[in-house]
Amino acid sequence: MAVSYIDLFIIIIYLVIVALIGALSGGKQKSTKDYFMGGKNVPWWAVSFSIVAAETSSLTFISLPGLAYVANLNFLQLAIGYIIARILVAYLFLPAYHKGELSTAYTFLETRFGIKIRRYASTVFLFTRVAADGVRLFSTAIPLALIFKSTAYFADWSNFQIYTVAIILIASVSFIYTFTGGVKGVIWADVLQMFIYIGGAVLATIILIENLPSTFQWSALGDKTEVFNLNFGNSIADFFNKPYTLIASIVGGIFLSMASHGTDQLIVQRLLTIKTLKGSQKAIIASGIMVAIQFVLFLIVGLLLYGFYNGISITDPSSPFHKPDEIFPYFIIHEIPTGVKGIIIAGLFAAAMSTLAGSISSLSSSVMLDLYKPIKKEETNPQKELYISRVVTVIWAVILSVVALLFIQLQQSVVEIALGIASITYGGLLGTFLLGLFNKSVNEKNAMIGFSLGILTMVLIILIPKLTGNPPIVHWTWYVAIGSSVTIISGIVLQKILDIKNS
Repeated sequence: MAVSYIDLFIIIIYLVIVALIGALSGGKQKSTKDYFMGGKNVPWWAVSFSIVAAETSSLTFISLPGLAYVANLNFLQLAIGYIIARILVAYLFLPAYHKGELSTAYTFLETRFGIKIRRYASTVFLFTRVAADGVRLFSTAIPLALIFKSTAYFADWSNFQIYTVAIILIASVSFIYTFTGGVKGVIWADVLQMFIYIGGAVLATIILIENLPSTFQWSALGDKTEVFNLNFGNSIADFFNKPYTLIASIVGGIFLSMASHGTDQLIVQRLLTIKTLKGSQKAIIASGIMVAIQFVLFLIVGLLLYGFYNGISITDPSSPFHKPDEIFPYFIIHEIPTGVKGIIIAGLFAAAMSTLAGSISSLSSSVMLDLYKPIKKEETNPQKELYISRVVTVIWAVILSVVALLFIQLQQSVVEIALGIASITYGGLLGTFLLGLFNKSVNEKNAMIGFSLGILTMVLIILIPKLTGNPPIVHWTWYVAIGSSVTIISGIVLQKILDIKNS
């Protein structure tokens, strides 16, 4: 069953409505504070919904069902760590962020260490966010590309050409309301989009349940319903390399979420739009609970898809899909009734655009507030700063689109790739923030060296196996914990050496 004109009409109307809501709800911006911080008057519950929408993205909508289809429910263990981490962020990080007038996450590093490490951290964030969200933008293009392929108009187009058009269309809509509405427009568009994509997932679940083969039995899924993985291997190497064990998932979830929600401008920018500390704390903790519920929903969709397609392998030549991330989009396009299909596809775009719009805004804010304004010594007219901010927004939208094109040949689950990319630098970032919060003696130079060593360690851990053709040394869930530990230990040891030398 192809995508009908009714479905396309629903999708187009939805995209127009989101663009209008985002543009209009942003209000009239007079300065970069209005554009990047929403005037610090956004309600906590709206920010909480926005956080969930931003981190969910199309990765959850597409990849988690695919992951459950080819594996099991072990990914759900990460949610335990996510919730613990957000409580820690609420009571360890946010009080420091609400002291004074912080404009970005990295302003704290300048206050504690100095301007150089603020610029360094901001630059690291820029590269990490571009790579990770380039993957996310590509993943969103998958279902749109499948829609294009199902129409006669694109019959003679190459795979690359189809994906290019899909990526540009999605990026353009996200850009429009980010450019006009600023972060406040992004947040209120996110509120709408969260309900749209959750509604789409619920509709898909109902349709799957109603259309399962009469012979389907939940008991036939066997270990695919396994949530907790207590198989830690037979050696130290096995323990760190085995995917999604209980300990690795909880530890990985804690460190990853502490880094993403405590040091990443994509999330911290939203938290800084809330006036009070208590409001920010409620927003971050509530988001963890909602994300855990979402994980359950999308993983169940994957199990239902496994039952619907009788467990056909993606490597089977007769399979209609050959990548995990194609399974759910294929079902949506070919099995969902007309009209409902348009709503669910709109939900997919909702999940995608919330992250993409937030990414464009956070990248632009980091460039302007962490790099441009501190370097620009003389006072600049607020309107001129706002104009420059919008120009920077245009540039980042283009860059993200170009990076997304580089991932077209991916053959594995993009959710793991995106999280793996982020984890490379998240360890150094988190470790540096923890040094700033809990160690008053480490100076800026040693903190920067520790930061660099944390990132370098993770690059080596990831690159060495790839260059030698060997399996990974550790699973990606350990990346942030290892990177943070190296950063903290290095910074403290270097400071001790310096103190002994000067004594």
